Amino acid sequence: MEKIIILDRDGVINLDSDNYIKSVEEWVPEQDSIKAITELTDHGFKIFVATNQSGISRKFYSHNTLNAMHNKLRQLCAEAGGKISGIVYCPHGPDDNCSCRKPKPGLFEKIEAQITTPMSEIFTVGDSFRDLEAGLTAGAKPILVLTGKGERTLEEKSEALKDNAIPIKKNLLEAARHVIAASKC
Repeated sequence: MEKIIILDRDGVINLDSDNYIKSVEEWVPEQDSIKAITELTDHGFKIFVATNQSGISRKFYSHNTLNAMHNKLRQLCAEAGGKISGIVYCPHGPDDNCSCRKPKPGLFEKIEAQITTPMSEIFTVGDSFRDLEAGLTAGAKPILVLTGKGERTLEEKSEALKDNAIPIKKNLLEAARHVIAASKC
């Protein structure tokens, strides 16, 4: 069985902004996130990214700009010895009623169609509750990180986090090490 992990992008891998990440220059990795991806790669994980990108429907940036941001992510990972196996994104806005915008599980279903590992064996890492909800709905094992919107999520959704026994980690590196340790059991 393949070892798979699904990561949210903004606030988990890169710095987030309430004004959106609109350019390659604004796309800046969170501290130690590239190192986390490298460690996951070194331990045999295939890493997928599932991200809402409503900035496209809002006309803040284009598909080409988003692809350039993802190329930067892939390049930084490759330079450090890590690898992103796939990226899926929702370009729709909150009112578009699509099936792929988190908290709906559509992005997870797109990834699931590409792999053989059951979703129940897959960890997913997010900084907002909608990331975690999408993972729960898809049957994955979510982890909250406190980067990005994580502190706010912890404050606003502490009961739901407890009710769903969702682990809380400082950042992606801590979450990655948790997943690596759990995969050895």
